[in-house]
Amino acid sequence: MSEIGGQPNRIEKNTKIKGDIVSEADFRIDGKLDGNVKTSGKVVIGKDGYIHGKVECVNADIEGSFNGELLVSDLLSLKSSAVIEGTVSVSKLAVEPGAAFNASCTMKGKGISSSSPSSVSTVTSTTGNRSGSSPASGSSGTGGFKTSVGSSSSSSANEPAKAS
Repeated sequence: MSEIGGQPNRIEKNTKIKGDIVSEADFRIDGKLDGNVKTSGKVVIGKDGYIHGKVECVNADIEGSFNGELLVSDLLSLKSSAVIEGTVSVSKLAVEPGAAFNASCTMKGKGISSSSPSSVSTVTSTTGNRSGSSPASGSSGTGGFKTSVGSSSSSSANEPAKAS
């Protein structure tokens, strides 16, 4: 983790916090947070970490669980163990196969005002034995990735999704 504005902060496993956090430094959460986080740095939710609330940050790496409103001004990276629910606003999104991304997502590219997002989507990404209907369209199958993304007339602001 890089040090933006100070030493990185850490909420360890088996720690539960209820309240709001405001800082310029990076945060790693391996415990549980019921509240809001606002930082000009990076937020990392570890495999055992959970946040319920609003998170505003520059970058985020998520391995654990998140439920609420997630505002990432640059890159959101979802690891295969991530479980995301709620609303998400990002500039760039990376999703590993296996991540559960059940969120309403707005993707804003560089040079695009906040009133005209480059794409709006409801995305469901699942692997395993989950069944049921989804509002998302696309290909389906065992271990499949389902996505529904609207696009604008300018494709240069969007990067293609990569899955391996």
